[in-house]
Amino acid sequence: MTVHIGAEQGQIAETVLMPGDPYRAEWAAKTFLDDAVCINKVRGMLGFTGTWRGNRVTIHGSGMGMPSLSIYANELIRDYGAKTLIRIGSCGGMQDAVKIRDVIIAMTATTLSTPSRGILRELNFAPCADYSLLEAAVNAAKSRETPYHVGGIYSSDVFYDERPDLNEQMVRHGTLGVEMEAAELYLVAARHKVRALAVLTVSDHLLTGEALPSEDRERSFGDMVEIALEAAFPQS
Repeated sequence: MTVHIGAEQGQIAETVLMPGDPYRAEWAAKTFLDDAVCINKVRGMLGFTGTWRGNRVTIHGSGMGMPSLSIYANELIRDYGAKTLIRIGSCGGMQDAVKIRDVIIAMTATTLSTPSRGILRELNFAPCADYSLLEAAVNAAKSRETPYHVGGIYSSDVFYDERPDLNEQMVRHGTLGVEMEAAELYLVAARHKVRALAVLTVSDHLLTGEALPSEDRERSFGDMVEIALEAAFPQS
């Protein structure tokens, strides 16, 4: 048990999927896991552990933004022995070729700042995904015939962004999408020598203004969850 996670030792699996929304964690656990049991309710941040094709999996919310994710990722790794952490969440598309409902598999994550900045100081560290997870996720997307893109994303510090010039440069340099958590996940994973990946569903688009209707989100997010699970357990 930690300050932010009320689970007992042994209740959290070595593989953890991390949506931002705790209620999305509940939906994913009830939809995709067998015998899912709630193992955390502290501060309303729900976590569930069950099995997928016989493999133990925890699905635990991370909250919004890098500071919140950093708390949960650090505690899951340090105090509960998590070895594989995969962010599953929504993002905004930033390229014409990226369409609503497509999946982005994030190879790298650019950012202005993260909670780890205090450790890195003047160093411009390049946060990237674990290659074995990335390769397995690509194979899973191909086998499912899910439209997908692999490349760099932008992890923003803010949701209500007032830097159109910065977004223009992200687009210019081929950034696929924007979200708010992956860069810190990749940094924490690198520091603790564990595996991390972000698999994201495009729910809105910065260039076209399109947005996925709320009633369609869960159905569309299913592909992302299954790709993440198949990436974690590619031989299952």
